[in-house]
Amino acid sequence: MTSIGMAGNCGKDDRSDCLVTIELTRKGGLQIDLHSKVKALYGATILQDCRQALQFFGIEHARVQIEDNGALPFVLTARLEAALRQIADIQQEYLPPLLNVNATPTEADRRRRSRLYLPGNTPKLMLNAGLHQPDGVILDLEDSVAPAKKAEARILVRNALRAINFYGAERMVRINQLPQGLTDLDYVVPQRVNLILIPKCESGSQVEQVAAKIKTILFKNNLAYPIWLMPIIESAQGVLKALEIASAAPEVVALTIGLEDYTADIGAPRTAEGRETFFARQMVLNAARAAGLQAIDSVFSDVADTEGLQRVVAESKALGFDGMGCIHPRQIKIIHAGYAPSTTEIARACKIVIAFETAQAQGKGVVALGNKMIDAPVVKRALKTIQQAEQTGLLQPNWRENTI
Repeated sequence: MTSIGMAGNCGKDDRSDCLVTIELTRKGGLQIDLHSKVKALYGATILQDCRQALQFFGIEHARVQIEDNGALPFVLTARLEAALRQIADIQQEYLPPLLNVNATPTEADRRRRSRLYLPGNTPKLMLNAGLHQPDGVILDLEDSVAPAKKAEARILVRNALRAINFYGAERMVRINQLPQGLTDLDYVVPQRVNLILIPKCESGSQVEQVAAKIKTILFKNNLAYPIWLMPIIESAQGVLKALEIASAAPEVVALTIGLEDYTADIGAPRTAEGRETFFARQMVLNAARAAGLQAIDSVFSDVADTEGLQRVVAESKALGFDGMGCIHPRQIKIIHAGYAPSTTEIARACKIVIAFETAQAQGKGVVALGNKMIDAPVVKRALKTIQQAEQTGLLQPNWRENTI
């Protein structure tokens, strides 16, 4: 243990954050030095929050310095706890209240057209992420967090899962590569996280380890709610074992691919045409479908290239993917529009369902639309198209009345 603990950020761009420095002392009580632009308005509240947290941990004597840049209470206490854990044997967790909206589980088959990546140690990007209406938000503990910041990011993400309203977005966490990622689970599983992304997944046994650890944590804390899994395929090994990974645990609801790491692994540069990634995307897509899962495409990394994103989304949908990742809120609307069913697709789906329902009502064993026979997979796909159209407001619930 070091004698001084430090956690957080205080640069000019680190809005909604703070840097907390703590030195334990033998006497003198709690000496708190606060530097904040909002000290005149909120200084007393900040000091009170700090003292309450320290008293919770049983700290009676310490020198504390806080460089505040608009941190909310859940951020301040996360930084304080992280700094304190560096210099003291702390077992307790100082948890903010759990918002009622964050106690709601999600369904296995919910829409996952978009998932917005948010760096797990950058609170300013988390606070209003839900207002952009992504289907999911990913609090990332892996690539976007520097190795030296992993421990404090876990605590911040833990608090964020409880304190931030994401306005209906599925609350996801991308853990670190195993085995480090198993430690991440201790922090996030008890906080009613909806879904865990497993990065750089290369075998079914890795999925099994995560699923088993989640069950152990839930049992230990006397909790019972579903936590879904989404393995990320990012290597040649992972691609070749995609079906094994997809089938490894009943909690797996989707399979996705990370093309930046995959192309690096096979030694191929990324191109606009994407020939170097076609095989891997098809393998992941087919493995997902064979296992009855959603297939989620990779992110599009050029935030400024909206035309390129539109092209990639159209191609992704044509291949059969259900959604993709995004790294900036401006990509969300384009992704949602691109994965929405077209007018032609909706019209044909309605006709297929009407033909199927009519044949059933007449007791016919054969269903036909025009000169073409309709089998069960075609009807299933049509029903999914209609469901998507209704969810996105492209089709009214009374559509049958207007379908010939």
